[in-house]
Amino acid sequence: MGIEKKPIQNRIVNDEELVVRLQRGDEWAFQLLIRRFREKIFCLAFGITLDVEESQALTQDIFSRVYVSVLDYNANIALKTWLCREAVNRCLSWKRRWTRRFSWGKKSGGQGKRHTRPEAIGDLSGPKKSNVDPQILRQIDIVLSNLSEQDRAVFILRELEAFSYDDIAYITDSKPESIKTRMFHTRSRLVSHLQTLAMEVKTAQ
Repeated sequence: MGIEKKPIQNRIVNDEELVVRLQRGDEWAFQLLIRRFREKIFCLAFGITLDVEESQALTQDIFSRVYVSVLDYNANIALKTWLCREAVNRCLSWKRRWTRRFSWGKKSGGQGKRHTRPEAIGDLSGPKKSNVDPQILRQIDIVLSNLSEQDRAVFILRELEAFSYDDIAYITDSKPESIKTRMFHTRSRLVSHLQTLAMEVKTAQ
């Protein structure tokens, strides 16, 4: 039996059916795709760009591109994984272009682009961090903000979205061993930074 063509507002639709409907040009399916994955895509975009306004614009652009490219979707890949790959590629491409524009602006005496971001990257992670000491969150954000865009993307995909190393390798077009190395160094920096904080707090007491 083929997939029914009636609207999907009032029932659960799995990702497989959602993709088939998207490939047929179903507008209801596209709206459902946005509702289901918008927050994840925005958080990933913000983790890479550290810019709220740009992340909002990029999120819209990513979904527009997905709508056009969904016919190229590989059914052997989970929809969430494929979407994150599209998002990471788009965001890193934007970041590279912005970096070139910013460098040119500095050379020509311009102000460059000004970031508009919350105080903490963790602001967008919702209740997952609600029981963590805010001071620790701020320290984590300091470390993450000093990482490269690629390293931040890997950290978010692994720690917040719980992707496997193989999935992250696919999303970032890297090797699993490279992903493990990136995570090792990022975690080491976090641990070192938090240990330094603990020593400072202990000394101040």
